[in-house]
Amino acid sequence: MPVRYLIVDDERPSRSNLRLALATHPDWRLVAECDGTAAARAVLSAREVDVIFLDIQMPAESGLVLAREISRACAPPLIVFVTAYSEHAIDAFEVHALDYLLKPLNDARLAQAVERIGAMLGQRQREAYGAALRDYVDAGQTKAALERINVRSVGRIEQIRVADILWIESAGNYVELHLAGRTVLHRITLNRLEALLVPEDFLRVHRGAIVRRGEIARLDSIGDGSYRLTLRCGATVAVSERYLGALKSAM
Repeated sequence: MPVRYLIVDDERPSRSNLRLALATHPDWRLVAECDGTAAARAVLSAREVDVIFLDIQMPAESGLVLAREISRACAPPLIVFVTAYSEHAIDAFEVHALDYLLKPLNDARLAQAVERIGAMLGQRQREAYGAALRDYVDAGQTKAALERINVRSVGRIEQIRVADILWIESAGNYVELHLAGRTVLHRITLNRLEALLVPEDFLRVHRGAIVRRGEIARLDSIGDGSYRLTLRCGATVAVSERYLGALKSAM
């Protein structure tokens, strides 16, 4: 089945660049190009769309307003947000497993987004995607504490409750979310995720580890000035000198 897509961007060169880049994918079909959210609403009310490439910063109305409306559908089209670089915005996209493209367009990054979209559509994950999208737009509207992390694997999205996370370990550009009985890998750096967590609930104890405060059980000195933290779940985590004072205060 062809993938029907819509481009919403107030800049004509950006729309043209994206259309030409997607023309190399034979199964993708352009439904329309819109220069704003009003025109996009008209298209969406009349045509079936699988994917929307949505610019965020537009003069008449932000793309996030349209995204919030779309998120209320039970099986919304997938959205790839198009934005100029913003560290905070990228953090939010990644924690909610949403795709984004940075301006100017990068062909390799676009190819990655196309691959992810194909997997999502193939496994009929629009309802799970809709829940992730609602989490994103609602968090941006209310500035509420992060309650869920939406983890994307091949073709699917799983919602992980932050309240279920016992500790978090860095794995390069990924983090390992340690839950009771299993570990989930999520694509976001530890530093970025730390900025989204509530400090009253989590504590950094090492450049590669964050623990839930309620899981702290015992701190042991293991020689050569090194320390090891034992958690209530039974896991042991290395503690670096940089974070030792804060850990002792928390205990």
